[in-house]
Amino acid sequence: LRYSSGPAPTAQIRMRMQKTMQNHAAVFRTGESLQEGVVKMKEVCKSFADIGIKDRNLIWNTDLIEALELENLLPQAAQTMMSAEARKESRGAHAREDYKERDDANWMKHTLSSMNNPDIAKAEMKLSYRAVIDKPLDDEMPLVPPAKRVY
Repeated sequence: LRYSSGPAPTAQIRMRMQKTMQNHAAVFRTGESLQEGVVKMKEVCKSFADIGIKDRNLIWNTDLIEALELENLLPQAAQTMMSAEARKESRGAHAREDYKERDDANWMKHTLSSMNNPDIAKAEMKLSYRAVIDKPLDDEMPLVPPAKRVY
């Protein structure tokens, strides 16, 4: 990454990632906006191959630090977008306008996301699921059944 010489500055790729997340995975989400966001986020991730680091110094190299931060943020953004699009319900941070209610029958599970390549520009994202542990692991706490959050 330190010697990347592509035409795209870190700030340009970061801004595209930020705008894609704000426009397609904001608080109020729909299936349509999330689907568009998945496509756009894949494009942003692929563009990381074009990153260019201008500063070659190792002292106070903010260009490199910002690129390293972006390399960490991009997979998180892509996996968040893909996970949100896959979940067809509203639950916590996964609130959707087109699925107003939570669906415990189909979605009482954790979403696990992974990449098949450490290079974000080449990686494909994969989703899998794990059951929620819904019973206490000891006798110190009573079972608290799932309930809809109402305020």
